[in-house]
Amino acid sequence: MKHPIDTDVLGEFLVSARSLAEYRAIFDLTDADLKGRRILDCPGGAASFTMEAGELGARVTAADPIYSRSAEQLRSLATRETDRGTNWATAHYDRYRWDWYGDPEGLRAMRRAAAARFADDLTAHPERYIAAELPSLPFRDNSFDLVLSSHLLFTYADRLDADFHLTALLELSRVSAAEVRLYPLVDHIGRHHDVLVEQLRKELRDKGVHSTLRETEYEFHHGAHTMLILHGD
Repeated sequence: MKHPIDTDVLGEFLVSARSLAEYRAIFDLTDADLKGRRILDCPGGAASFTMEAGELGARVTAADPIYSRSAEQLRSLATRETDRGTNWATAHYDRYRWDWYGDPEGLRAMRRAAAARFADDLTAHPERYIAAELPSLPFRDNSFDLVLSSHLLFTYADRLDADFHLTALLELSRVSAAEVRLYPLVDHIGRHHDVLVEQLRKELRDKGVHSTLRETEYEFHHGAHTMLILHGD
């Protein structure tokens, strides 16, 4: 199947290979956020975060439906998807700020390196990678000190409706003992979803889940510099 890169239709959900450096910037993560903490990355995609954060003392679990595939299949998938994502961003160059990556080839190089580290860690530590899919996760309440979720909710608001978002946010909050951080709050073509964000924050508040918005230094899509944080009791 060919994936369009010259229209506003991204196609299938993109499997991204992000590095620890990107996660630090995206989620405003400090060493204190990582060391010794139980962390869920959902969806984990082909990120090297699980391996790299683990080397710093974090206990990371990545959850994603793609982990039902073999390590060999995922290694190939991570490379293909890295190129698909980079080609998409290149075709829509003006929608992005390139100062963080330098240029599209800088993005491609970082993501390919992350994809390779992911594949190696998946082979060495398959227990870290759980085949699971929002809005229903196979973890007990309060299983994690910190939950990270990027580039699914809001990113694919063109195909995931408000009810899905609410159910998924409640599920992420359920498995978190302290905090959930979500980024970005724009979709894959850069449209902001302020109305949806505020609607969901109100519904979450009505269900006892409090939230705040925090500015981040990371900004790839123009204007995508805000993180949604859900707070535990």
